[in-house]
Amino acid sequence: MKRIGKKRVDAAVELNITAFMNLMVILVPFLLITAVFSRITVLELNLPSLDAKDNQQQKIKLQLELVLRDKSFDIQDANLGVIKSFSRSSDDTNWKGFTDILVEIKSRFPDENNITLLLEPGINYKTLITVMDHVRSADVVQFTTVETVELFPNISIGDAEVYESPAAVINNQPATTKTGIK
Repeated sequence: MKRIGKKRVDAAVELNITAFMNLMVILVPFLLITAVFSRITVLELNLPSLDAKDNQQQKIKLQLELVLRDKSFDIQDANLGVIKSFSRSSDDTNWKGFTDILVEIKSRFPDENNITLLLEPGINYKTLITVMDHVRSADVVQFTTVETVELFPNISIGDAEVYESPAAVINNQPATTKTGIK
């Protein structure tokens, strides 16, 4: 017996991509709009290299450091010590006076672009960012115009030594931390 078979005719089936196209029509503009609003500012921080000690011995120059404490900002040179101590409170800081000090240092050392921020434990993030903004540049009034002057754009961050009160040093008491734990 001979089988009589029907020839199968495979018709081309069209893909229904309408739902996918609708999704793309909505998704692409949404992603483009949100990409504009989600820009992240990246700050470049220069961490000291391992060869920094060798370079320091060859050439001694200004190594500007700013120590952020709860009650003061101490501007100092790593080699010479404290240049200027700027008192402040946690609620109010005289940013104009602080900027004037940095502008004066920059006028004496115009080639210096590096500064190291040393933070005591307990300094909040908002204070750190505000200090970084003031250290990087300043607005200086000259005659009738306001000019933005670049101060110290190369910023490094580190930990400061915990400041001990003079009474604790005299009485040979260990320094207490912010939480009161010895």
